[in-house]
Amino acid sequence: MDESRLARLAEALDEGPAVHGFGDDQRWTFARMSDLIARSSTSGTRCAGTANIMYRLGWSVQVPKHRAVERDEQAV
Repeated sequence: MDESRLARLAEALDEGPAVHGFGDDQRWTFARMSDLIARSSTSGTRCAGTANIMYRLGWSVQVPKHRAVERDEQAV
């Protein structure tokens, strides 16, 4: 992916997932990023390709810890 496409992709990521049809959830998931990259590219992108593009843009793959929002630390 050339620099101009990377710049357009970075702008699209800054706009947020909802702008690109992913509902109200404002998290960029790996699958959503792969879908956005595939839509903006004429060639298909594999998982490794998506990860490489993310790293070039300064993003990283992160796995969040899931905790209940209403968790009571003192009760635990």
